Amino acid sequence: MTMKKLTPNDPEMQSTDLLGENIARLKALFPEAFTEGRIDFAVLKALLGGHVDEREEKYGLNWHGKRQARRLALTPSTGTLRPCPTESVDWETTQNLIIEGDNLEVLKLLQKSYAGRVKLIYIDPPYNTGKDFVYPDDYRDNIKNYLELTGQVDGEGRQMSSNTEASGRFHTDWLNMMYPRLRLAHNLLQDDGVIVISIDDNEIQRLRMVCDDLFGEENFAGTILWKKKTNGNNMGIIPPVHDYLVCYGKRLQNTSILGIPMSNKEISADYSNPDNDPRGDWNTSDLSANHKGPHFPITNPVTGEIHFPPNGRYWVFNEKEVLSRIADGRIIFGKSGTTKPVQKKFLSERSSLRKRVESWWDSHGYNEEGTAEIGQLMTTKIFDHSKPSRLMRNIVEMSTMDNDLIVDFFAGSGTTAHAVLDLNKQDGGNRRFILVQLPEPTGQKEYPTIAEITKERIRRVIKKLNAEESGLLDLNDKAKQDLGFRVFKLDASNLKPWDPNPADLNRTLLDHVDHILPDRSEQDLLFELLLKLGLELTVPMETRTIAGKQVHAIGSGALLVCLAEKITRKELEPLAQGILDWRRELAPVVSTTFVFRDNAFDDVAKTNLAAILEQNLPASALAGIRSL
Repeated sequence: MTMKKLTPNDPEMQSTDLLGENIARLKALFPEAFTEGRIDFAVLKALLGGHVDEREEKYGLNWHGKRQARRLALTPSTGTLRPCPTESVDWETTQNLIIEGDNLEVLKLLQKSYAGRVKLIYIDPPYNTGKDFVYPDDYRDNIKNYLELTGQVDGEGRQMSSNTEASGRFHTDWLNMMYPRLRLAHNLLQDDGVIVISIDDNEIQRLRMVCDDLFGEENFAGTILWKKKTNGNNMGIIPPVHDYLVCYGKRLQNTSILGIPMSNKEISADYSNPDNDPRGDWNTSDLSANHKGPHFPITNPVTGEIHFPPNGRYWVFNEKEVLSRIADGRIIFGKSGTTKPVQKKFLSERSSLRKRVESWWDSHGYNEEGTAEIGQLMTTKIFDHSKPSRLMRNIVEMSTMDNDLIVDFFAGSGTTAHAVLDLNKQDGGNRRFILVQLPEPTGQKEYPTIAEITKERIRRVIKKLNAEESGLLDLNDKAKQDLGFRVFKLDASNLKPWDPNPADLNRTLLDHVDHILPDRSEQDLLFELLLKLGLELTVPMETRTIAGKQVHAIGSGALLVCLAEKITRKELEPLAQGILDWRRELAPVVSTTFVFRDNAFDDVAKTNLAAILEQNLPASALAGIRSL
């Protein structure tokens, strides 16, 4: 095995190639439909038989730009996320992330590390009211586009603008913005994952059709109507006082929507123990059902009264089981003034203390509550219509538990993170969050971008939670709550792209002796490696000095990195042996990728280093040797 040099054009250093993955899956299923690497659609149609829809007119949602939007989602990103420890809270230990950048590019960059790992995605995208900002996604170079729009590099003076109906592309612009982002979001969800999208009447119909297209009609879980304010202030003929929460599953199943936990008050209202049953509190349920089943008389052993199922219904148990349950006190007569037999349902035997989610939420917090919440934290009025954290707690509660991961890529003021931190404090969970927010200008001096508001709000929430007493929890046997977050910012790759100047090839070659950008740190490079090699941005990382050089062990030895600028032939062997000794100590359960700085040593040294690693490790323990 030789040492492979990683470049910006190398597939390993780009985000997931979704198009390539789709073609590979298709080739695995239908190899005979490929000729010289190209798809023969005539053969593919023949293989699929009657399942191909060739009608000229068919039902669905189409708009100008849909093909480009689909293509945009499949285009890999060459960007990276740069770490910002000084803007973070508890950088070393936290599992939470706040990412500043264009969410389209960030979603692409997260694919390798987080695909299939997210339980809940919540987004509150622009509602397309005519006042919401839109900005052009650039198919050719969206990283450059993002840096220009946010004023980080000189560009063509492009600006974000309001999406007004006068543009003639009112719905089209909104759909072109949403489609690729939802396409990428689908990949992040785990199989029982859920996406919840806030929307109003302007785009509810088109959102439903786009989600049917991307998630499948069969995975539509329902729409919740949330009463967001107490009156409509005479807005329109029928003043709107509600928003919609549109819910889809990745592959909808019973564990997708877990339900909302019952309060102690609700449990007390539903369960009691009037007969002091040693099995504890109970309520009752009917013994009959409308599906086909046994039909026989049940006799009250005290009164002798005989009971049959109501017309058109049947007993849920057979006769032997009914007699056994009467003897055990699980079937009783006469509760609540009736004489029909009913069965006891014990609180202690419930598999879950959650109630089903219903479609009307009229007491889950109002917009003015969310606005006041930020005002109390930030002291200045920032947003007029923020979602209340009480609403977000219910959304998070109904879909997640324990260590689940929640993503919000239209983070706004950070209500989702606020709700996750509050909820973890209440129930002892360790849910994690990833927020993504564009640094959209606010025109304010104190908080110049919305991303700055996001970060500052969560800092203040954490400060508040740290100051409060933990009386709601018995933390003696609980892990310490994660009250922190890591900040990352979207930027161009740390590696220079190969862009030769035909008029001065000598200068081009000299510039690429070291193809790492001069203003990038070792930490920048480490986190780009994590993203591009598919490791989470919060994976454990250790650093040791070996043979006078800093070496980083990432993911308990899945990645071993030494980015020293100079390694002499004399230093080579002790460095390699020290790295191997550390790997044996770590004993990783996966094979290891080794990474070094490309211009740290000459070609002979590279060959010798690769040989030492190969000779001392079985093939199954060596994933690769790379250089940057």
